[in-house]
Amino acid sequence: MKIITKKTTDLRGFDFNEGVVILMNKPIDWTSYKVVDKIKKILKTKKVGHAGTLDPLATGLLILCTGKMTKKIHEFQNLLKEYRGKIYFGKKTPTMDRESFNDSNGTNDISYLSLGLIRETAKKFVGEIEQIPPVHSAVWINGKRAYELARKGKEVNLKPRKAFIESFEIFNYEPPLADFVVRCSKGTYARSLANDLGDSLGCGAFLYELERTAIGEFRIEDAITVNELIRLSKESKN
Repeated sequence: MKIITKKTTDLRGFDFNEGVVILMNKPIDWTSYKVVDKIKKILKTKKVGHAGTLDPLATGLLILCTGKMTKKIHEFQNLLKEYRGKIYFGKKTPTMDRESFNDSNGTNDISYLSLGLIRETAKKFVGEIEQIPPVHSAVWINGKRAYELARKGKEVNLKPRKAFIESFEIFNYEPPLADFVVRCSKGTYARSLANDLGDSLGCGAFLYELERTAIGEFRIEDAITVNELIRLSKESKN
């Protein structure tokens, strides 16, 4: 398996039709689809896929497969994923993250919260759980994405889905924000996890910041940026 990481110094020798794995560091405000489309243009190859969507406001590790390696995308999707980020307590937002945050969302009392209480409540979410995906998500409903319906003001009813949380650690609570690290299965929504934790604590919460730091043994520290890949591509043509 040939892998492109931030340590890669030359793209010559890589056959993108035969199949290459790219550890990509997704920038904020980019959709996962935009990253895929950009890589297709940089590498001048038509077949590129990713092994797990990241929301536009999320950053971090996005595994891309080209050519024949796209047939093995499911193997990467099935690996445990690790995320780190921040949860904002005392407010709820329609998108369950910062995208729809504003001062009119309303503020709830969080004076009773403590790091110990949040940590103890977070333990309830470790193991196999059921969670409802955010209505502003890419889940398909009768041929339409859920977020497309939600943005049009239509009612979106999503059924609970099973997810597995290996660990959910809360640390460094400075009201209203707490840092967290979670290791979880595919299909887990960090936005739903933050929302449900806030509901369990009785004050509401939303996902303020998120970075995917690992997929299986693959780490964000080894991921290449889009700009670095562009530079390598130009240098390899000289």
